[in-house]
Parts: sequence; structure tokens; C-alpha cells
Amino acid sequence: MAEILIYGLVALICVGILYIYIIKLKTETLASEIKIEKAKEEGIYEPVSLYPYIDTNTCIKSGACISACPEEDIIGIRNGRATLINASHCIGHGACFHACPVEAISLRIGTEKRGVDLPHVNQNFETNVRGIFIAGELGGMGLIKNSVEQGKQAVDHIFKDIKKTHGCEYDLVIIGAGPAGISASLQAKKMGLKVITLEQDSLGGTVFNFPRSKVVMTSPMDLPSFGKIKLYNTSKAELLQIWMDVISKNEIEIKEKCKVEKITKLKSGFEVLTADDDEYITDKILLAIGRRGSPRKLNVQGEQLEKVTYRLIEPEMILDKDILVVGGGDSAIESAILLADQNRVTLSYRSAQFNRLKPKNNMQIIEAVDSGKIKMFFNSQVQDIRDEEVALSIVDDEIIFLPNDLVFIFAGGELPTQFLEKSGIEISKRFNYTLKSHKH
Repeated sequence: MAEILIYGLVALICVGILYIYIIKLKTETLASEIKIEKAKEEGIYEPVSLYPYIDTNTCIKSGACISACPEEDIIGIRNGRATLINASHCIGHGACFHACPVEAISLRIGTEKRGVDLPHVNQNFETNVRGIFIAGELGGMGLIKNSVEQGKQAVDHIFKDIKKTHGCEYDLVIIGAGPAGISASLQAKKMGLKVITLEQDSLGGTVFNFPRSKVVMTSPMDLPSFGKIKLYNTSKAELLQIWMDVISKNEIEIKEKCKVEKITKLKSGFEVLTADDDEYITDKILLAIGRRGSPRKLNVQGEQLEKVTYRLIEPEMILDKDILVVGGGDSAIESAILLADQNRVTLSYRSAQFNRLKPKNNMQIIEAVDSGKIKMFFNSQVQDIRDEEVALSIVDDEIIFLPNDLVFIFAGGELPTQFLEKSGIEISKRFNYTLKSHKH
């Protein structure tokens, strides 16, 4: 009798645990489905860049991917397995990919409906042109930590392929001094290569053009000749200072304000020609340039005026100005918020609502507009930029004129397709393309 009671009690406990598990599962599934529907309604469900693809047949429901993700509500639980919720908010950390114990997650770019233009690169980061390699944002890997790792890996492969008797001035020319380019430069110097790095703008590349206080790093990275950098919520200034220190210490040669115009294949190696007609003869080339290339222009009258710019570097130096910020992406929002502290800011966006903003930026811009800190015009377009004002078309093609001292345009950029194609590099539109990533 006692045994029957014990067995009955054990069975009851098991049923209770199973019941609690089922209720928890249903609650998690319902919460995820509500978030997915909301994301679809707001137009933020589809990914816009690098994102995790989850193989539900392999997923073991560990939840490690959700715990590892530094963002919020990118991945949730539905029917006990991981599922994408707000894919457009993913910025490609790859933390979920590295955290999954059964490799059920791969990193993809492009969807079934929306393709992404990418150059052809093999597993060694080499393009279809033998001797030209690509690492970082141009190849689809935009996050700082991942770009740094790719820069290092690319040089490791390049080192194995360099012939000691190539007869060129340089073993390697690196084009671009962003995260991938800096990492590659350090690794090349560490391996004893004769290398020079050419940057069309300033040290840091895309990072240099971030607003000064923007957070640019949320997880540790391993920088060649420096070691692991364990900094979180790092500002642009802090990160650039680390890079400058390690570059100076290792005597890395980086030429800033040096735009490469043409790459020509020679019988042995390549000729790299700059806008200033400087020539560099090298055995190998690593392209570590951004995807955006040149900033996209509005093509309106007055856009050539000196008060018009496409980046914000030191917002704290701008005081008591009438400013128009054009754009609806994260860069435009972050810049408008920073400028609004000491200026009169108007934000113009051609669409009816913001799409694909990071949650924090979305919350801050709503608060700034509601409080009157920023004047907002949706469904608007710049018609004319003048010395002391701008003409803006709004609802029903009404034209309004706003007093103006500065215009900041954040309309994105264009893939440097022409430059790549002139160099012989093949580019194609990829759908559901899985990036070649490696567990560390």
C-alpha cells in the first residue's frame, strides 16, 4: 500500500512538472508569436543585413542563443525552439552562432525575396581575381569584432600564398583602415610582411564617421599585437585611441586621405594607382573597404554648398544652429538626437514611419519628437538648399521654407561596384546566402 502511495506521489509530481513545462512552453510561444506579428505590422520582421538562420531540426532548446544575444528580442522561443522575432534589429554580432552548442545557427545575408550584392570570395577570402582578397564589411561581415577577426584570418591565408621572389615593392597593399584593415595591418606586420595601408578618409574608416559618443562595440575582440580587448559600451574615441596606440607602437604605415582609383593586374603582382597619381606595386591586395563607398546624394539644387555634409564627427562643437537632418535610419536618428542638445533640429524622412530602427533609437526619437526637442516631418523631401534656408516638400506637395545653417544627409551609400568591376572582381546578387564563419 505504501509503495502504491509512493508511486502515485511520484507520478503526480511528474505530471505536475510536465504541466508546468507545457504551460511555460505555451506562454513563451504566445509571447513570441505576439512579438512576431507586431514586428510584421511595423515592417521590422525581415532582416536587412547579417542575421542568424536557425535550423529547428537541429535545435536542442538550450536557449544559449537568446542568453548570448546582446540585443533584445532578436530571437525568441516558439514551440520549444529558437525562432527569429525582429530580424531587422540584428546587427550581426554572431554571438548566437558562437553560443549554440549544436551549431544549429548559421549566419546569412539576404532573404528569399531580397538579394544582396556581394563580391565572389572563397573560403580563404580570395576573390575570383587571384591575389586580390576581401575582408570585413564589403564581404558582408560588418560588425567590428567580426571584421577584426576576418582581417587577421585573411592575412594568415595571404601569408601562405606570397612568393619570396615576387619582385614587387610590397608584399601586400591593404586598402581601407577600418576595423578589418587595421587588424590586417597589424597581423601583416607581425608576420614580417612589407605592407602599406591606404585609407581614402581617416583612421577607423566607417567608425571614424560615427558621432563621437556613439557606442561602437559591445563584446570583446582579439586585436593582433595587442591581445583581447574587453571593453563594453565603448565610445568611438576610446576605440580609436586604442587603435592609434597599437599602430604607433608597432610602427604601422597607414596613409590617410589616399583614395585608390585603379587596380591593374601586372605580369607579376598588381599596380595600385591613387587619386594623387601615386603608384604602389604589390604582390597581393586586401580590400577592407566599406560597402557604402561614396555617400548617396539627394541630387537637389544647393547640395554642393559647404554647409551640406554626410557625416557627423563632433556634435558637441556645433552650437545654436538651425539644422536639418535628412534620413530615417539609425545614423540619422542618433545624429539628430546628439545635435538637438544644443541646437534647433528638424528631421526629414521620406517614408510615413521609421522602419528597422534599433529599439533604443526608436524610443529616444519618439521621446524627442513628443517633447518638441526635435521637429519631425514624415513623407517629406528636400527640394532646394539655399544659403540661409531649405525648401521642404511635405503633405500634398506643399512647400515649406525652414531657416537653416547646416544640413546633414544620411541617405546611405552605394556599393563601390564600378571600382570592383574595373578591377575584375565579380559581383552577384545573393539570396539566402550563408556566410563562411568559423567557431572560435
